[in-house]
Amino acid sequence: MSRFGLVFSLDPQHKAPLYRQIYQRVKRAIMEGQLKRGSRVPSVRALASELGVARATVENAYGLLTAEGFLQSRGQAGTMVSAPESLSAPAPSPAAKSAPRKPINPMLPSVSSLPFQLGLPALDAFPRAIWSRIVARQSRHTAMNDLGHPPLTGIDALRASVARYLQLSRGFTCRPEQIFICGGYAPVLDLIIGSLLQPGDGVWLEDPGYPVTQAFFRAAGATPLAVNVDEEGMNVPQAVAHHPHARFAVVTPAHQSPLGVTMSLSRRMALLDWAAKQQAWIIEDDYDSEFRYHGQPLPSLKSLDTQGRVIYAGTFSKVMFPALRCGYVVVPESLVEKIEAYCPLRICGTPPLIQAGITEFIDQGHFYRHLKRMRQLYAERRGYLEQALKAAFSPDVLQVNRQAGGIQLCTTLNSTLDDALIAKNAREQGLAVQALSDWQVQRRDRHDRLRPNGLLMGFPNISSQEMANLLVARLAQIVTDSGMITGSTK
Repeated sequence: MSRFGLVFSLDPQHKAPLYRQIYQRVKRAIMEGQLKRGSRVPSVRALASELGVARATVENAYGLLTAEGFLQSRGQAGTMVSAPESLSAPAPSPAAKSAPRKPINPMLPSVSSLPFQLGLPALDAFPRAIWSRIVARQSRHTAMNDLGHPPLTGIDALRASVARYLQLSRGFTCRPEQIFICGGYAPVLDLIIGSLLQPGDGVWLEDPGYPVTQAFFRAAGATPLAVNVDEEGMNVPQAVAHHPHARFAVVTPAHQSPLGVTMSLSRRMALLDWAAKQQAWIIEDDYDSEFRYHGQPLPSLKSLDTQGRVIYAGTFSKVMFPALRCGYVVVPESLVEKIEAYCPLRICGTPPLIQAGITEFIDQGHFYRHLKRMRQLYAERRGYLEQALKAAFSPDVLQVNRQAGGIQLCTTLNSTLDDALIAKNAREQGLAVQALSDWQVQRRDRHDRLRPNGLLMGFPNISSQEMANLLVARLAQIVTDSGMITGSTK
């Protein structure tokens, strides 16, 4: 087929549908460097004519490639290869092909966004023009004093803006001096652990829970204590009964990560009571409470804290974009001096120019308008994915969990299916699906009824029902091709 610079034919008897055969061959041509970045591919009409298939078959193949970032439609200019240059490289030598691959770490974010990637906001909906003007203006107005060493705790203007925002949206008051700007959630944990934790300290962790949190506490020599999560959130009575003398508890009360449940008021009060009696610390990870689809965002656990035991962690990565590398932590008054003393060992990693830009973005009202738009948009995009999943899978195979907010969708799988294997196969095919079982704190056998079994998927960058249908069809095909469910998809 001359337009491609290579020749291939389709096999109607092959188990893969024709559109997937086209998808696989074009993708392979891009990955092996036969199709270069910026080169034009045949139109849908032309390719359908040459292969002798319906236009819809080619449209489905191109749709999948576009959703994954391999192709880009440029209107009348045609459809172009848009994959990174690093993919359009010569085919590896036989020796390179036989080299063992490093295992994929499902918790590490991809260099570029992949379908279903967790923690990634809607990049297409961020007001980039406004942000660019703000940063450009900040850069033009750089003063001589701005060129020196930046404050270790974050610039004062941003700390003050965050304090005002938290009072308005999260229901608690704090002084700017209690706020420490960090280069994301991991540096927030590093600051807290380095300042307060002693090796061997017990830490209550939600099970299942965010793997990064588990990894940090394990690396610091803490003793992770798995606490089950039910429909009311972390099971505090269970934790008090079995591990009363822990020194920390890490919770996501507004929207539990990953199950999406909200911690009940009785559990919140029990947790605060335990912390006050034990002089323990509660780390409230409020990672995406801004995105609630029904009603206003729930009050934070910090707003109920009268004894100064809650350390509140927030981030701009989910509400703006991850490349900012900016988060913050609010500590009780009693810890300000101790945290300040530790700051020289763990300086703020967010450049002052970016901090100043975020400050202006908040103070000019862009931040609040953006959050309002995103709540509506995410409710719509979650609906796309939920509808596609319900159409592709029967309820006895996969069910979508009910959630009031957040930017990831959680599903439950039939107990006979292996979520870790499904997720592994999906990642190898370019879908950033994660398995609930990979988020366990206490590892359990597949036959243990307490073992979480489901799939996690991000949806903010699914911009249409058509895209959702194509991606879910691909996921369903991966599951079917893997031989894990026979005749269970619709």
